[in-house]
Amino acid sequence: MAFNKMFVMLPVMMAARKLDGEDPNIVFLLRCCYGAVQACALLLVLFINMKATAAAADKANHVKIYVAPPPQPFADPNAKTPYQEKMLNEHILSVARGMISSTIMGICMTVGLHYYKGMIVGLAIQSIMTPFNLAENALVSALIFKGGLSNIKQKRIFGEKVREELKATDEVTDAQGNPIVLSKTGNKKIKDGEKSKSFEDILLDTWDLGAEADIAPLMTALNKKNINYATQESKWTPLMIMSGLGAKGAVAAMKEMQKLEANPSQADQEGWNALHWSAYHGSADAAKCLLAKDGFDGIVLGLDKVADKEGKTPLDHAKDEGNHDVAKVIEEAIASSASESGTDEGIRKRK
Repeated sequence: MAFNKMFVMLPVMMAARKLDGEDPNIVFLLRCCYGAVQACALLLVLFINMKATAAAADKANHVKIYVAPPPQPFADPNAKTPYQEKMLNEHILSVARGMISSTIMGICMTVGLHYYKGMIVGLAIQSIMTPFNLAENALVSALIFKGGLSNIKQKRIFGEKVREELKATDEVTDAQGNPIVLSKTGNKKIKDGEKSKSFEDILLDTWDLGAEADIAPLMTALNKKNINYATQESKWTPLMIMSGLGAKGAVAAMKEMQKLEANPSQADQEGWNALHWSAYHGSADAAKCLLAKDGFDGIVLGLDKVADKEGKTPLDHAKDEGNHDVAKVIEEAIASSASESGTDEGIRKRK
């Protein structure tokens, strides 16, 4: 059973009412205590917002989730739980920014009432309750009790579900409140009127499942016409997704994509090519396939030299993310190419 902070708040409220607001020593101590607690809270909230921004930028969190509303004290326990479809990265940012605004608003209200009305009850209550209020936030809880804001997709910190966990009887809406009908072939908005998944849905569903994905539906749907298809929002291609997926059979699938003339140089909205994807997500085998001469021959294509919108090459991402095995693959490919180039030049000179 979840902790109910009302068991703390009610005694605190009763005790705070007994404080002497005319005693300057008590007022001074309350101001000091409140100021220290709120300063710590603001620093924590700003730190979490920084971490949340980084987590939202992680492509692994660019997936659909289904979130239930927070529990209400007097809600019907037998009522069906509605779920709202959201993008995990957008929800992370929304929760973080909401925490900042609520914290600042709470400080302004409490300080305003104290300054203009002389009320000290708010100072006393918020000095005690602020840590409890913060602990209720999913991001704060994850940071303190669940090892930080990494791997948010796996930790399920919002109590969310993924598409495969929803039942046909579950009520689901999109962000605008439009109802979504669940079927065996996936989720479709009622207004869409479509009976089967689009290629983009298959592509994104494969990515959503990560290393556990079954790549067969995607490979079945691929052909020469859609092999370099780019998703509408982020411009992801099948080869990019396979390069970062890390699922069983991914490398073999990449070789099949090569036969269909997949373009590893194609860039997404962030300026990433397929090698950026494998470098960031730690897919060493995919990086080998992209760089090997009997693969995509990425060194000749210059995949390793391409800088994204942040000015980072695939090697930069591999090092920044601690994916040393991928960094080693890239460095060895670059060194091998340089060595072969030097040998060829020496032969030409001798001739």
